[in-house]
Amino acid sequence: MSIIPIPPEEINIDYQKIFWSSKRIARMAIFIALSAVGAMIKVPSPTGTVALDAAFAFFSAITFGWREGAIVAALGHMLTALTTGFPLSLPIHLFIAVQMSIWVSAFELVAKKVHLWVGAIVAVFLNGPVSSFLVMPIGGIGLTAALIIPLTIASSINIFIAITAYLIISKSKMV
Repeated sequence: MSIIPIPPEEINIDYQKIFWSSKRIARMAIFIALSAVGAMIKVPSPTGTVALDAAFAFFSAITFGWREGAIVAALGHMLTALTTGFPLSLPIHLFIAVQMSIWVSAFELVAKKVHLWVGAIVAVFLNGPVSSFLVMPIGGIGLTAALIIPLTIASSINIFIAITAYLIISKSKMV
């Protein structure tokens, strides 16, 4: 029994369909690192975890797809929570990381299917008021009321940064 090597020209691999390519992993690592930097820029809030980490996730989603954006969003939130010592507990911050992944994915979907600015409005609404109300079972109406304004402001800033960067880079044909 002999092993015959397959000539390289007979191997048909579509690298565009491989999600975990080295290029994509490196790109996500860069945006996760940028999210860590954004995690240090806080918006005053009762929990201390409202920051500018999501801008890079929203940018990744609109530029490279919802899957990349969702991964950057989840890990970006976890880095933000880590900088404040997980004030709402690790399980709650994991729940919030999943929310962030969903919000970023919804932004990409609406922005691509409807319009970029409609996606921005949807993302601000989901990441601000909706996220605030989703913590009501944990912290009650007090935490919800205290988070709604800081989350909406931070969400607006994050989205504005992401869309501005996206519009500049898309006009330059770099991506």
